[in-house]
Amino acid sequence: MVSKTGLRFSEALALTPDDFDFSRQNLMVNKTWDYKSNKGGFAPTKNESSKRKVQLDWQTVIQFAQLTKELPNDRPIFVQSKIYNDTVNHYLERLCKKAKIPVISVHGLRHTHASLLLYSGVSIASVARMLGHSNMNTTQQTYLHIIQELENEDNDKVMKHLASLI
Repeated sequence: MVSKTGLRFSEALALTPDDFDFSRQNLMVNKTWDYKSNKGGFAPTKNESSKRKVQLDWQTVIQFAQLTKELPNDRPIFVQSKIYNDTVNHYLERLCKKAKIPVISVHGLRHTHASLLLYSGVSIASVARMLGHSNMNTTQQTYLHIIQELENEDNDKVMKHLASLI
């Protein structure tokens, strides 16, 4: 889910069946799960910009429609007991090693999502909105290396175009 949507770990944990609009293929992010405290439970989003609607591809819609079919509408999908970010990251590490691919964390999946969007030509402003960043500068600073690489590619295109002019 994180790699497909760019959600933060706490946002993904807070997802309930009510958050999905399968007919419109979107997901409402409007809360987080307080996994750091002993009591757990729903908590507010990181900031007001974190409240957002996220588009879903049809494959994800089908998977979550099946997954949530029998679940209570207002209960978290992924939380049955106390959950730790480290535990999920260690499990993900084992899966990566078993698959013989580079190890990545849950937060790394969020970064990968954003990086792939930028590489495919999605604007910084759109990526910032999709990630729930309150400020586009956050996105620009975090992904500066990708932005610079894309600018270099654009410069190459400009120079080729100028060279082709008579």
